[in-house]
Amino acid sequence: MKILVTGGAGFIGSNFIYFLLGPKSPNPHDYDILNLDKLTYAGNLENVADLPSNRGYQFVQGDICDGQLVETLLERGVDAIVNFAAESHVDRSLYEPDLFIKTNVIGVQVLLHAALRHKIKRFIQVSTDEVYGSLPPGAPEFSEDTHLAPNSPYSASKAAADLLVRSYYKTYGLPAVITRCSNNYGPYQFPEKLIPLLITNAMEDNPLPIYGDGLNIRDWIHVEDHCRAVQTILEKGREGEIYNIGGDGERTNLEITERVLAILGKPKSLIRFVADRPGHDRRYAIDFSKLKRDLGWSPLYRLEEGLEKTVRWYLDHEEWWRRIKSGAYRDFYQKHYKERLT
Repeated sequence: MKILVTGGAGFIGSNFIYFLLGPKSPNPHDYDILNLDKLTYAGNLENVADLPSNRGYQFVQGDICDGQLVETLLERGVDAIVNFAAESHVDRSLYEPDLFIKTNVIGVQVLLHAALRHKIKRFIQVSTDEVYGSLPPGAPEFSEDTHLAPNSPYSASKAAADLLVRSYYKTYGLPAVITRCSNNYGPYQFPEKLIPLLITNAMEDNPLPIYGDGLNIRDWIHVEDHCRAVQTILEKGREGEIYNIGGDGERTNLEITERVLAILGKPKSLIRFVADRPGHDRRYAIDFSKLKRDLGWSPLYRLEEGLEKTVRWYLDHEEWWRRIKSGAYRDFYQKHYKERLT
């Protein structure tokens, strides 16, 4: 199977490529990967630095909004598209919503239309549980039938994309599937996100900023479990379906923070409560029973185990995240990669 992976230099996309082509894949030789990434601030080619020599891997720098480029890539005989490309940080969407609409909505429409023209056999839209809005304490978990109620420009743009995908399936018969996953954590996550921010700040003995009272609840999933789920859906999912992907790991932000500090042996005095952000959803929780029942998937990582493994990864890859925080990672493409492509 030849797959166009969009956003494959980002956190989840790069982990997905490693999962398909690396030693943990049950059949690594069954995939050829074409990685399309714009290399915005969160795209980092160091995330996939070990892959350029792989027989089944190629990187292309470009924008999913560039219809001509997307058409050119699909002419290479692509079988499936897995769309990870997205502006994804909620805080940034509050101040630059236009960027989120462009990439997360218009970019998806460009991909959909090209996929239709080239008769792509499978289109996977990687979405988020945030499209469902906020759950009150004690309410049932989000199911695939939960009404969409996004509360930020980011989640609204992802919900709009999901509706576009649905329309291309219903109107044109495009073999599309939507996945909605809970909060990811693991290696190669950009340090502005909660868990790597907590880990790296604590390692430097810097304050750990926590919004509001810290009691906002998220369902956490290790990125490797997410990648296994997407592969399962890619190979066995039914066209036109939505699949929720959860980690069975509901915790408050404060609980996550205290656990990271305990793993690192750092004091709770590093915690700093800061003003809450606008429209901050109180709780997310995912019911993934459909995915478990229909396709036989369930998460392998317990949150405690996954957090310890993730903290260890950041301890062992200090040079990686320090280059990101300093901005030096931006030089990697120019120094180590561009010459190979030209």
